[in-house]
Amino acid sequence: MNVAQAVGAVLASLGVDAAFGVVGSGNFHVTNALIEHGVRFVAARHEGGAATMADAYARTSGRVAVLSVHQGPGLTNAMTGITEAAKSRTPLIVLAGEATAPRSNFFVDQAALATAVGAVPMRVTSAETAVAQAAEAFRVARDERCTVLLNLPLEVQERQVSAWPEPGTSGGAPREPGTSGREGEPGQEDAARLAELLAAARRPVFLAGRGARTARRDLEELGGLTGALLATSAVAKGLFRGSPWDLDVSGGFASPLTAGLIRDADVIVGWGCALNMWTMRHGTLVGAGAKVVQVDLDPGALGLNHPIHLGVTGDVARTARAVTGLLAGLLTGAGTAEAVPGLTGYRSEELAGRIAGEGRWRDVPYADEGGDGRIDPRTLTIELDDLLPAERVVSTDSGNFMGYPAMFLDVPDEGGFCFTQAFQSVGLGLATAIGAALAQPHRLPVAALGDGGALMGVAELETVVRLGLPMLIVVYDDEGYGAEMHHFGPGGHPLGTVTFPPADLAAIARGFGCEAVTVRAGEDLAAVAGWLGGPRERPMLVHARVSRARGSWWLEEAFRGH
Repeated sequence: MNVAQAVGAVLASLGVDAAFGVVGSGNFHVTNALIEHGVRFVAARHEGGAATMADAYARTSGRVAVLSVHQGPGLTNAMTGITEAAKSRTPLIVLAGEATAPRSNFFVDQAALATAVGAVPMRVTSAETAVAQAAEAFRVARDERCTVLLNLPLEVQERQVSAWPEPGTSGGAPREPGTSGREGEPGQEDAARLAELLAAARRPVFLAGRGARTARRDLEELGGLTGALLATSAVAKGLFRGSPWDLDVSGGFASPLTAGLIRDADVIVGWGCALNMWTMRHGTLVGAGAKVVQVDLDPGALGLNHPIHLGVTGDVARTARAVTGLLAGLLTGAGTAEAVPGLTGYRSEELAGRIAGEGRWRDVPYADEGGDGRIDPRTLTIELDDLLPAERVVSTDSGNFMGYPAMFLDVPDEGGFCFTQAFQSVGLGLATAIGAALAQPHRLPVAALGDGGALMGVAELETVVRLGLPMLIVVYDDEGYGAEMHHFGPGGHPLGTVTFPPADLAAIARGFGCEAVTVRAGEDLAAVAGWLGGPRERPMLVHARVSRARGSWWLEEAFRGH
């Protein structure tokens, strides 16, 4: 067994079950080793697509995923997707062949590329250390929740490994997560201060982010004790779905009711949430005198994006449980949450009725701007929401259109929405939907794209068809880069660089083997209803020619942050 084969074998033994990539000479053997040991390999049409598929798979499955690329250009082709994954702290291992001789056409400082975008560079350096180094890359990706580039020098890959230990022995296999006793527990003093703040709060709001995606039960128990309302960042959309106190997404996508309730809070607690300019609307959602608390495993994240009254370093679920116990003790002296009546906080029967009746964007009246062969994107998305089954996983690209699926399409839980937007790159949406679809095959995958992003990632339509994914691909087509059109157009600037002639995206999709329909009005969606009611043997693309009368309000905030 050579080094390349050993690396693939050990990663498979540690639980990797899916890998994505484009195979060349430098990653040929390690990819085949993954496959030989039971890992599903998905061949993409471009390394950029493969990177985002792996990212989305890891996010929606909760497991470490692998990206496999050729040395040099294979890695540079994938860098936008790797950057998104690194910024999002996705547990991902990038296996890249590496040319170490400067005279090679493939030579580039791959470690420096990884460092520049926030990934962790590692390298297999010898046959004797290959197994331990591969296992360490897995541990770092999983336990430190980060994207790791594991460089595989070509001259090292071919060396023979005399033996490698069985899984579970002492030969470098990382321990299981969460077995180190008190790891992730908050400091007692910090937890006590948070309990005291919540005990005194009259209008508390919890904002849950990516770090809270597995902590719903603990946050709901603490929320019930304090009377807190429950909201999320965009990446955790759906976490509290079904709760009468669910405000959905905070920030630019927040409904008027949600924004007003958060703005009136006297205590806001960010749970595993960056509290960045998007989630906090550049700070405008924090009312005068409100106390902001942030709970995060990473102490470097505390107060990074917004001033805080208290920072608590700790795992979200463990911190919530600790604070629940302390708060119960403050309220009863018993030190337990059982049979504690709790605080009324923000909650009331009247407010529950308002959340049920006004909390969703579709409950907010609007003037339909469709006509002249174009459909209002709000009307389009509301009608799609009514048509689609509840069990869905929605993935959205970046652009002027992106708020419509985020705001008007419901999702069943936090696994039903995949939002690869930490880098704000256009063109990742279709690949995101592929990764999410493979991670959750029991759900209808929905890709929401703009025309710009759809054409950037169009090669992966072949991947969707080849994999037989029953995907609904919705393209919001305004014949240009809408963000720039609406930002610069009012100033009288020429827009010829960001507008394009009409393209028949439905015909393009049919060329790849999809079913397709062009939608200009609500009645055209009958074809989608027919597809949903049929066997869904081929993916379907909806080419929606959307109205472009105005820009999206969230874009004004986006450009303020540039």
